[in-house]
Amino acid sequence: MELTPRMITIDCADPRSLAAWWANALGVEIAEDFGEFVIVGAEPVVLGFQRVPEERVGKNRVHVDFSAPDRADAVERLVGLGATVVAERDAPGLKWTTMQDPAGNEFCVSG
Repeated sequence: MELTPRMITIDCADPRSLAAWWANALGVEIAEDFGEFVIVGAEPVVLGFQRVPEERVGKNRVHVDFSAPDRADAVERLVGLGATVVAERDAPGLKWTTMQDPAGNEFCVSG
């Protein structure tokens, strides 16, 4: 049996607002808006934003990793949109920036 990832869903208080931020950050459109659940079209794996009543506590258990041809430029652009830099990290052969979106969800950008 083969499993194919199609969507990563992020729990949040305001799905429309956070989905709009991510659509802008990724340069894509909102694909579906069901009010309580909004999908951002970022193929091959789309992002879903689901309204939940509770606030996020602690570090994300799952986060999304993105790559960009020019990591520094991508990080600068995301900061300009309202993201924050958490840390600059590196391992042999790999460098990445850990960031948070405006709702505090962590994600990474590598180059």
